[in-house]
Amino acid sequence: MNGARAKSFRRITLAGASGVLLVLIMLGGGLLLWVGVPVGWLYVGSQVQGETGSLGAALAVMMAGVLVSILVIVAVLGRLNHRHSELRVARGLDDHGQTALEAVMTVSAGIAIVGFGVWFLFFSGASPLPTGLGI
Repeated sequence: MNGARAKSFRRITLAGASGVLLVLIMLGGGLLLWVGVPVGWLYVGSQVQGETGSLGAALAVMMAGVLVSILVIVAVLGRLNHRHSELRVARGLDDHGQTALEAVMTVSAGIAIVGFGVWFLFFSGASPLPTGLGI
């Protein structure tokens, strides 16, 4: 291992297994926030519209569900980040505040964007370039 890798590895091990586990759980929560909530509530809304025939009811259910889901997930992520900070302080490391959560949200958003791009370009059946413009 070169010096930078060894130093990075030591930082991770200093955070402890519980700290690493908390970061992985926060990453899953971030992915749930970016991907799971929209997809899940679109599915629920489609079921509501199919059963009731009302687009307004489906939109209302989806909007309320998304808002409540986001509030719950953000609260849980905040508590997990606070616990991660407590673990760092308990191990004698500096408390960096919200940096773990900020990094996790940035990485999870990047994963979600790349995943959407891959899905759109290769699996959705949509053409990335408008071919039927009649030009």
